[in-house]
Amino acid sequence: MELVEIKQELEKMAKRLADFRGSLDLDSKRARIAELDEIMSEPSFWNDQQAAQKIINEANGVKELVQAFDKNEETLENAEVSYELVKEEGDEDLRADLENEVAELTEALNQFELFILLSEPYDKNNAILELHPGAGGTESQDWASMLLRMYTRWAETKGFKVETLDYLPGEEAGVKSVTLLIKGHNAYGYLKAEKGVHRLVRISPFDSSGRRHTSFVSCDVTPELDDDIDIEINAEELKIDTYRSSGAGGQHVNTTDSAVRITHIPTNTVVTCQSERSQIKNREQAMKMLKAKLYQLEIEKQRQQMDEIRGEQKEIGWGSQIRSYVFHPYSMVKDHRTNYETGNTQAVMDGELDNFIDAYLRSIME
Repeated sequence: MELVEIKQELEKMAKRLADFRGSLDLDSKRARIAELDEIMSEPSFWNDQQAAQKIINEANGVKELVQAFDKNEETLENAEVSYELVKEEGDEDLRADLENEVAELTEALNQFELFILLSEPYDKNNAILELHPGAGGTESQDWASMLLRMYTRWAETKGFKVETLDYLPGEEAGVKSVTLLIKGHNAYGYLKAEKGVHRLVRISPFDSSGRRHTSFVSCDVTPELDDDIDIEINAEELKIDTYRSSGAGGQHVNTTDSAVRITHIPTNTVVTCQSERSQIKNREQAMKMLKAKLYQLEIEKQRQQMDEIRGEQKEIGWGSQIRSYVFHPYSMVKDHRTNYETGNTQAVMDGELDNFIDAYLRSIME
């Protein structure tokens, strides 16, 4: 890269940062951080743990935003200093380092832009992620367990906390269904990109003839909603069942009927929770999950009505997979909504999903 090109890139990034500064109102955010820190230092702060956690989550989110901006601004200043040194001394090693700095800062600004664009209602909330295998028995159940590992790894790299709300193991291998609560700022904003059907093509380890199999798993993602969300639920429209909780390898095994299943009869929406030993706590969590699902159904209903007005037709079903994971006869993971693809299937299965998520979120923001 020529020096004049490096200078142009630095000027572009300086303008982007200036635009970010103008739109973010950083002074008010720094003031809000100070205000929240003062609230958290009060002796009575932990009297209401639920309210305290909301304040902590807000503080962490605002701090992450401000700190990311400050870090990018500092990186740009360092790059500008490096540019002047390279311009004066003409050192090729310094020039190579400068090019790397510019490339890294460009990527950092792209990530920061995506971070601040997650501004839709509930983007900042925790996410409830459910995996349900399609037809195919052990094959699709094993695929569900692979996706479970993938999302768990992804969440860990983000510093998110993962709780298993419900887990139903397969008879031979894998899982029949699993529900995770993924806690972290913008967890739902990121994971909403994963909602849909995921398709796997591979040589089956369960087929002694070594034939190629195709498996499907649906991934459902909803935001965890606060108790104060205005969703009307008529108690007469609910069917509530209790049963003995169970889990893989003896996890969450209980001797009482503490697990809870709630069915919303008008919509046939079913939620289950068995993560707590207390039936009351499982019921509270299940009601939160039901609220989230009913909210999501209402949002989707409104979107479908708008699509009908615009004349848009979208298929819904197993044939409308959002992403394909091909392990044989070649290696590729491709998102059918954005056409983003990679040949490094192992990295994806190890949780490297950010490029897929970024591509999707940018596509819906355009």
